[in-house]
Amino acid sequence: MKKVLIVAEISANHNQDIANAVSLIRKAKECGADAVKFQCYTPDTMTIDVNNKYFRIKHEKWGGQTLYQLYKKAYTPWGWFKKLKRTADDSGLIFFATAFDKTSVDFLEELKVPFHKIASFELVDLPLIEHAAKTKKPIILSTGMAALREIKEAVDTAKRSGAKDVTLLKCVSSYPAGPEEMNLNT
Repeated sequence: MKKVLIVAEISANHNQDIANAVSLIRKAKECGADAVKFQCYTPDTMTIDVNNKYFRIKHEKWGGQTLYQLYKKAYTPWGWFKKLKRTADDSGLIFFATAFDKTSVDFLEELKVPFHKIASFELVDLPLIEHAAKTKKPIILSTGMAALREIKEAVDTAKRSGAKDVTLLKCVSSYPAGPEEMNLNT
């Protein structure tokens, strides 16, 4: 039997304060986590800075702003990553991040992350999966937005491109997800 890996998702919960991010890593260790995960993107790698109906958020909590404005508030500045990784390493935690484009894969490679993680929304971005898999490192693919055919294409792309190991995460891309949405039978 293999051990379960407990990952503390830190993501944007640092509220744009590096001291909070460092504190969250240390708290994750205190709580028994094995790893910490961030997200690696910038507002410019995620979207364009435009204010029209197609880019304006309609959500009760995050509404009233554009996607660019939200990503600007939520992203982890890339200048923080070395310190965050060092904090995780010093705490005995595995450090990794979700990559959203090729530049973030390359940046994470410079940090020597042990594996790459691809988000549900990017599961159909086969060139991104290929780029991450070419590092020859294990790859984790979230499947929350995907049909079975898309999951198969992603796995085939990762394996064909050199991923040592492919792990699929069953997830729900709804926040917060209600139990009726989870469909754990899948």
